[in-house]
Amino acid sequence: MEQEEIKKIEESGQLDLEENAFGYKIHLLNIIGEIEGHQCLGPGTKTTKYEHVLPELAKVEEDSRIDGLLVLLNTVGGDVEAGLAIAEMIASLSVPVVTLLLGGGHSIGVPLSVCGNHSFIVPTATMVVHPIRMNGTVLGVKHNYEYIDKMQDRIISFTCNHSGIEERELKKIMFNTKELAKDVGSVLVGPEAVDAGLIDEVGGIQQAFSFLYSLINEEKNSTI
Repeated sequence: MEQEEIKKIEESGQLDLEENAFGYKIHLLNIIGEIEGHQCLGPGTKTTKYEHVLPELAKVEEDSRIDGLLVLLNTVGGDVEAGLAIAEMIASLSVPVVTLLLGGGHSIGVPLSVCGNHSFIVPTATMVVHPIRMNGTVLGVKHNYEYIDKMQDRIISFTCNHSGIEERELKKIMFNTKELAKDVGSVLVGPEAVDAGLIDEVGGIQQAFSFLYSLINEEKNSTI
C-alpha cells in the first residue's frame, strides 16, 4: 500500500479499492466513533469529521472512475445535524451505495445505516434507537422544543423513506420506555433490525461487496 493511501486512511478512514475481479473502482468510507459536528471533540475520542466526509462524497459523485461506494459503520452517534447531512449526501449520490453495520449504529447512526441503496448488518451488531438527546444547558422555551420536534421528524422521515420500517413502528421502537434503564428507546441486535424493517439483510463484508458489484453490473448493463 502506498504512503499516500496509508495517510488517507489515518486521516479520514477512506480508501479507493480497484483490484477486484470486475476491475471496478470502489470508494470505501468508514464512519466510526462519534460524528463530529461544529465543535471539536477531545483528542482521545475517535471521530468521523463531517468536513472530511462531505468533500470526499462530492468527489465520489463527480469522479467518473468511481463505480460504487461501500460504507462501513461502527458509530455511537454524535452531532445530529452533521450526521443527517452526511446521510442526506450519501442518499443523493448517483453511484450505487451499500452500507454495512459492524459494531454499532446508534442514535444518528440509524439514518446513516439506511442511507444507501441496500443495507447489511452483521449478526452481533446493535442499533440503539432513541429520541434526540440534548447535551449541556438547554433553555426550556417553546422555540427550542419546536426545533427539537422538527429535527426529530426529519430523522424519522429520512429513516422511514430509506428503509422498510413504517413510521408507526419506528416511533414505537424509538419511544419505548420498558427496555433501557433510565432512558427511552430500544436496542436491536442484528436479525432484530432486519425483522423490524430497518436493515435489509444480515450479512458481512463478502455479502456487501457481492451486492454492490451486482448493483454496479445492473447499472452498467442498463446504460449499454
